[in-house]
Amino acid sequence: MKKFRLGMATLAIATAGLFAFKGFQNGTIKGTVSPAEGATQAWALSSSDTLKVAISKGTYEISDAKPGTYRIIIEAKAPFKNAAKDGVIVKEGETTEVGEIKLEQ
Repeated sequence: MKKFRLGMATLAIATAGLFAFKGFQNGTIKGTVSPAEGATQAWALSSSDTLKVAISKGTYEISDAKPGTYRIIIEAKAPFKNAAKDGVIVKEGETTEVGEIKLEQ
């Protein structure tokens, strides 16, 4: 009976240990750009992360963003100018909607 108790206790501790070390879940940043044909790429910059994706039909989705505060930069085609949005906060496991970023000429 003593061996059974010790085995069950060891199993319980090992199982609890697996759940105690759950990893962080990164987030996603989504937004739109207008005019849609004026942008090529979206960049997300933080103190520890630099991510980029292509813009398709005026929309972008940057996945695998670590939790933190980002600056979003939209790379534009001429005659439009690059645009940026500061203070975009990504929380663990959540999607952050940036909204529309308008390009100027």
